Formats: sequence, structure tokens, C-alpha cells
Amino acid sequence: MTKYIPQDVCCKEIYFEVETGLIKNVKFIGGCPGNLSAISKLIEGMPVEEVIAKFKGNLCRNQTSCVDQLARALEES
Repeated sequence: MTKYIPQDVCCKEIYFEVETGLIKNVKFIGGCPGNLSAISKLIEGMPVEEVIAKFKGNLCRNQTSCVDQLARALEES
């Protein structure tokens, strides 16, 4: 399990696994629990590159967002 500490967002930690290029077990600690839980379920089993393409650059209040931070974490892993 990879742990990522996001910057400038409500969630404090993001955990995820990548198995054969697919995203698994995404968990956001903090942030908007309903939205982030739903997002985690929706992306389960998706290719990492697809998640990055969909989430990178998505902003919240004109700055980075929790899903943008997930995309950054996936790029770094």
C-alpha cells in the first residue's frame, strides 16, 4: 500500500495500491467522505493512466483538489 501526503487540500492522506497497472484499494483520509468514497469505488480496477488523465488538473476553489492530488501521487509512484 502506498501512502501519499497531499498538499493544500482537505484530505490529509491518500492510500492506494497498483497491481498490474490497475488501481486498487484507494482510501482518502479526511476531506469530503461521501464524494471521496464514491470516487474510490468508481475507479477501482481502472488503469492508472486513465485515472491520471481524468483527474489531473481538476481544481477545487481555483487550486488543486483531492483527485488532482491522487493523480499526482499515481504519477510519482
